Amino acid sequence: MRIVLGVAGGIAAYKAALILRLLTESGHDVRVVPTRAALEFVGRATWEALSGHPVSTEVFEDVADVPHVRLGREAELVIVAPATADLLARATHGRADDLLTATLLTATCPVVMAPAMHTEMWQHPATRANVATLRERGVHVIEPDSGRLTGADTGPGRLPEPEAIVAAALAAAAGHRRDLAGRRVVISAGGTREPLDPVRFLGNRSSGKQGVALARAAWARGADVVLVGANLAVPAPAGVRTVPVGSAAELRDAVRAEAAGADVVVMAAAVADFRPATGATHKIKKQPDGTVPPLELVQNPDILAELAADRPRAGQVVVGFAAETGDAEGDVLHHGRQKARRKGADLLAVNAVGDGVGFGTAENTVTLLDGSGAEVGAASGSKDVVAHAIWDAVVARLDRV
Repeated sequence: MRIVLGVAGGIAAYKAALILRLLTESGHDVRVVPTRAALEFVGRATWEALSGHPVSTEVFEDVADVPHVRLGREAELVIVAPATADLLARATHGRADDLLTATLLTATCPVVMAPAMHTEMWQHPATRANVATLRERGVHVIEPDSGRLTGADTGPGRLPEPEAIVAAALAAAAGHRRDLAGRRVVISAGGTREPLDPVRFLGNRSSGKQGVALARAAWARGADVVLVGANLAVPAPAGVRTVPVGSAAELRDAVRAEAAGADVVVMAAAVADFRPATGATHKIKKQPDGTVPPLELVQNPDILAELAADRPRAGQVVVGFAAETGDAEGDVLHHGRQKARRKGADLLAVNAVGDGVGFGTAENTVTLLDGSGAEVGAASGSKDVVAHAIWDAVVARLDRV
């Protein structure tokens, strides 16, 4: 893919070098277009060495090639990271006073901007108005992270991590689909933890990567996304609202509350089937005689079955996940079909899990079943690829409602 990487003049410009490396290592042809201020932070030689292309900031360089028009016309994706308050303002008002803003005016491909600035600048009414205007025009403006800024300052305005920016940008470019625009989706992700005592818990190996990929893909396709995250091992995606939870009971309450106004609910979280009947208020100590205290377990509610049976609005699509291992009674798909019939969800994504498979990995393989257990699709590859395949199936069902 031909990509233009715009870099504005902020301290976070150094992270753009990591974005560039991620893109080129994935086989994309990237032209870097920095502003003059950006070159004060990262020099021209760095950009040229990493991209393999000459770098310019001015419209009067290489005039015969008309770069201020050609770059935007030929690009299949434009990413601006960091996008400073000044760059956002100039882009909003259609300025063309350097090569980057001129390129933005001629680009007809998806444009993704990742803002980075101090909290006061990000929260200023002028910046918020500029962001709103850009989004109305179809620009994907990623919400900045909250965290350490320049010096000792902390707060919202931090550039998201390079991996998150690249994933969001590539998702935005995937067919330039906006088929979830106007839809509200709720996604659960991660693994619940059931407290045994103040320091121990029953849990599972879920990292939340697949649920985060689903949230990222839905946002890129235009949805208003809420992510209910249980102990996520990966950053929540930019642009979505995150509700952190710990236990199955907390996840149940959060998902049911958010589902009231949702068009789609996706239960991608690995929810513990059991919890301790009682949790100790102090750390359980080893016994001198070597005896082990008994552990009584009770069953957690079946959240997916509850959501499928008690939908707060007509036409709501409910999607579940079934992480299976197979056993003497049947293989992964056998157990998945039984679960699909029992749960009552519209779609069930069945995947194998185990050591080095499913949980915590970069890739996934799922078989999609309908409520009767019939196979209606399959996907394999990166978790972003799998996420888009699942949303394709969801959109097909929404279109029939």
